[in-house]
Amino acid sequence: MPETYQKHLDESIQLELNLATLYTIFNDCFAEDEDFWWDLAMEERGHASLLQQEKKQPQRKEFFPENLLATDLQSLIDANSKIKALISKYKDTPPSRSEALHMALDLEMAAGESHFQQFLDSPTHSPAANIFKQLNQEDCDHAARIRQYMQTEHIK
Repeated sequence: MPETYQKHLDESIQLELNLATLYTIFNDCFAEDEDFWWDLAMEERGHASLLQQEKKQPQRKEFFPENLLATDLQSLIDANSKIKALISKYKDTPPSRSEALHMALDLEMAAGESHFQQFLDSPTHSPAANIFKQLNQEDCDHAARIRQYMQTEHIK
């Protein structure tokens, strides 16, 4: 696998794992929302697992889905730094329920996360893309789910 893909994969995997950790913190903070946060955390771990499997595969470049990873490596690095800082902050001082939902929505709209959803919604052009889409068919757009949940819970 080319080094460029390797770096993108590593940062993308870390992004998914960092989000899973953050959502697990939110799960622990808000008993009334624990199922919602747990589902999101597990789906993020699932995304990370899929990316880790792709990393282990000795595939030709053309097998690898070109649009799977965000093209801007620095945006992934920045997103990971931001989420790590939030994890440290929220371990010591949990956010309000509203703040947690708004933060999650903002993060899901960020480049790396929304890019993964764009990949899932895009036409399939490689064998690996078919695999990723098949394994993720039950996952929904997290940002839309967070918005829906906020509306249901009357959180503006």
